[in-house]
Amino acid sequence: MTYWQAIILGIVQGITEFLPISSSGHLVITPFLLGWSIPEHYIFPFDVLVQMGTLLAVIIYFWKYLMRIVIAVIGGLIEKKPFGTQDAKLGWLIVLSTIPAVLGGLFLKDQVEAAFQSVQITAIFLLITALLLWISEKYSTQVKNMENISTLDAFIIGCFQVLAIFPGLSRSGTTIAGGILRKLKREEAAKFSFLMSIPVMLGAGVLSINDLYKMPDLSQFLPILLVGFITSAVVGFASIHWLLKFLNKHKLSVFSLYCVGISLITLFIYYLTT
Repeated sequence: MTYWQAIILGIVQGITEFLPISSSGHLVITPFLLGWSIPEHYIFPFDVLVQMGTLLAVIIYFWKYLMRIVIAVIGGLIEKKPFGTQDAKLGWLIVLSTIPAVLGGLFLKDQVEAAFQSVQITAIFLLITALLLWISEKYSTQVKNMENISTLDAFIIGCFQVLAIFPGLSRSGTTIAGGILRKLKREEAAKFSFLMSIPVMLGAGVLSINDLYKMPDLSQFLPILLVGFITSAVVGFASIHWLLKFLNKHKLSVFSLYCVGISLITLFIYYLTT
């Protein structure tokens, strides 16, 4: 992997992590469409760890809000009233929403890594992302804010996040769709999606450290990873800001159409060249 490839993939990661079009899917498809031959032992560790850049972006963007939640949770534990405030309750709902994805990641790790090697499977999963986005817009009434999220809402949205451990199934897309189907407004569903991504991405990054240590050329790989990390963080911050404004006035239809388009193009090229 070259520095130029790390920059391109960092930009792709920063844009697609928060837009509901699957960052993992694009990290598989982009090298294929550009004709890059990246060694397999680079792909999964890079794809997981470059997400740490977008993790940094979402932490910085929601820093004040996150600190409020953390302080409320700690204060609630000290006062033995864990759900005493709205912020404390939201903190525990975020924890609850991450449990399904954590369990899915632990039990499906081998299948996920295998899927990262398949452009065909990734393209098909993008069609499922498109379908989820379309269904959520067509069959849901969007009336609720984050403050109205129930325990059941959080758990169901968390179950949607399990799907996103596979490339092509957008994490933000599935969780935003899940939130909308639970009657959250688009922008509110996106905010909750971004907040619940923090523990999941952090956990995935920590687990991937073991894969890094196993790499025979780790010292050469780290500078390239750093370039991808910084690039994805900067682009990711801008992507969050843009999407929240976009969803305040627009539907998810454009992203659904994009997922269908890029999937069909990828499948066409795949079958044409194999």
